[in-house]
Amino acid sequence: MDLPLQGLPVCHLKEWTSGRLFGPSAHRQFSSGGAYPNIPLSSPLPGVPKPVFATVDGQEKFETKVTRLDNGLQVASQNKFGQFCTVGILINSGSRYEAKYFSGIAHFLEKLAFSSTARFDNKDEILLTLEKHGGICDCQTSRDTTMYAVSADSKGLDTVVGLLAEVTLHPRLTDEEIEMTRMAVQFELEDLNMRPDPEPLLTEMIHEAAYRGNTVGLHRFCPSENIAKIDREVLHSYLRNYYTPDRMVLAGVGVEHEHLVECAEKYLLRAQPAWGSAGAVEVDRSVAQYTGGIVKVVMGALGILHFAFLWHVLLVYCGFEEDFIPFAVLNMMMGGGGSFSAGGPGKGMFSRLYLNVLNRHHWMYNATSYHHSYEDTGLLCIHASADPRQVREMVEIITKEFILMGGVVDAVELERAKTQLMSMLMMNLESRPVIFEDVGRQVLATRSRKLPHELCTLIRNVKPEDVRRVASKMLRGKPAVAALGDLTNLPTYEHIQAALASRDGRLPRTYRLFR
Repeated sequence: MDLPLQGLPVCHLKEWTSGRLFGPSAHRQFSSGGAYPNIPLSSPLPGVPKPVFATVDGQEKFETKVTRLDNGLQVASQNKFGQFCTVGILINSGSRYEAKYFSGIAHFLEKLAFSSTARFDNKDEILLTLEKHGGICDCQTSRDTTMYAVSADSKGLDTVVGLLAEVTLHPRLTDEEIEMTRMAVQFELEDLNMRPDPEPLLTEMIHEAAYRGNTVGLHRFCPSENIAKIDREVLHSYLRNYYTPDRMVLAGVGVEHEHLVECAEKYLLRAQPAWGSAGAVEVDRSVAQYTGGIVKVVMGALGILHFAFLWHVLLVYCGFEEDFIPFAVLNMMMGGGGSFSAGGPGKGMFSRLYLNVLNRHHWMYNATSYHHSYEDTGLLCIHASADPRQVREMVEIITKEFILMGGVVDAVELERAKTQLMSMLMMNLESRPVIFEDVGRQVLATRSRKLPHELCTLIRNVKPEDVRRVASKMLRGKPAVAALGDLTNLPTYEHIQAALASRDGRLPRTYRLFR
């Protein structure tokens, strides 16, 4: 079959292609930008209608509501449009409360969660019940909080709260389940020591160095020597003291508050736990005591040293507004990350650890700032990695950065850090599970919740002198150091402490007669 253009004269072909046979060619008015050649991208185009944005009239539509039941349990909720909801019970318990027990109870309870209960014979029955409402479940423990959570269709709220009450207050803790948990914990400990990423291990070590033998310095993971010692009797003894209504919050996102309160009164108000109704008698109310010090683990086979510094914010935390927010801004200002970036260098990495460390010292594998915060204390640490032969130089670079924290704070870098922190906050709070955890943790710690716009206001109000104040207070304490890898060239703890007490952060010089 002949094609339409075959045999067509050249002159007609020109007419065809120029649009004369089909009329003038179509084009978009703004495709080339020629219509508005001098208008910058930051200015609105003339003649274009002004956009109209949705507004909230009067009081905040999504305020967090909190109700306290007669038995002390708090019910907190925040409405959110959507078919699904996230509901869970947060408990003021964790590894920091295990001083009078075998370390690792919270770790065991995390693995035993959503197993058989008085109503459900096994975990499969629980999962099938949730499946009817499109639900999933999870349990997570930290040093100071245990969280049982379910995400499911909002229409199944009554079933979900009833299931959470069963899992939290009526676990069977059979011998078979405990034995399976022992195997799971043992496997996790072995996996922890073989991971190429040392972050979980370093986090354990730095807490141990900072709070040696107390509260958040206690082991989060069950030590291998305690695995066989933890049984049903030990678990019930712990649960009797810490799984009490006054230490719990039932939090929900995407639910009506009145309905959530009704479910709480139905399943949690007069519930008798499996370990008996006797009140708590041995609750640990210890306040975190910072000790400082060093913890070292030699692992020469790694070939790379992973090094972390930590300072205690000497819990002169004078309140939520006064110290927590400036430390969060300082952490964002330090920033950092790995030496390799998928986008290549120069793509907007303006934090101090990128500008002063990673961009200037090509041999550094990692330099990242971390901020850990708890109800009564807080930590700011820098994790750095380098070849074992350059450990000493790496340590000096990091001590200098700590000294510079208490120096001049540039107005531009401070505004950038505050903007980045607000952006990260708002982006994270777009997720329903994150909102749930935020609601639960804040209500558990303070019996109220600061809304995102309130937090943004606090962030905007941070001044350079606030950052210098918290940094100076931090540097007055003893350092805590955790080191993992080939530590042959690691400076002594006394030398590190001397460097942080100096003006420039330099390590004392050492001289050797023989090499």
